[in-house]
Amino acid sequence: MHNKAMSKNKTIRHQGGDNTAPYPVSRLSPGISLVDMAREIEQAEKQIHNTSHAKLKVIAEQILQLKQQARAVLEQAQHDQTLHHAECSFRKIPGKTYHLYARSNGQLYFSMLSPADWNYQSSNEYRGSYTLLADMSWKAAEKTAEENEDIQGLLDSL
Repeated sequence: MHNKAMSKNKTIRHQGGDNTAPYPVSRLSPGISLVDMAREIEQAEKQIHNTSHAKLKVIAEQILQLKQQARAVLEQAQHDQTLHHAECSFRKIPGKTYHLYARSNGQLYFSMLSPADWNYQSSNEYRGSYTLLADMSWKAAEKTAEENEDIQGLLDSL
């Protein structure tokens, strides 16, 4: 019992080199005051806070971007589903453009005929032309045409 009591009172001394000691080991060493130590701790805490805040801000911005991307994916999927549910009396082929119309009762249907083919005299409302892509998603035909023109322009410039 006596040995245990003595080991509790025994001071632990630094075993490393003098330059790694947490306290001055020489009378010539500069003194470290409590104020200096408190100032160092305060500066470290400020730096940690600022660094953490900056990292969290970047993560928050990434979360917002992911949320926007997820919303866009879901909206596109819903749009694609709506178009796939439109009435169609022919087999749709990826790469082809189809024209969407709405009957007076609001029912959507695809036609191979554009408004120009109808001489702009269709009794149903024209809702747009869409190209069916290989992944079975739809793209507005004017966007497809613009992309094709951009690609052709790049090829011509080569």
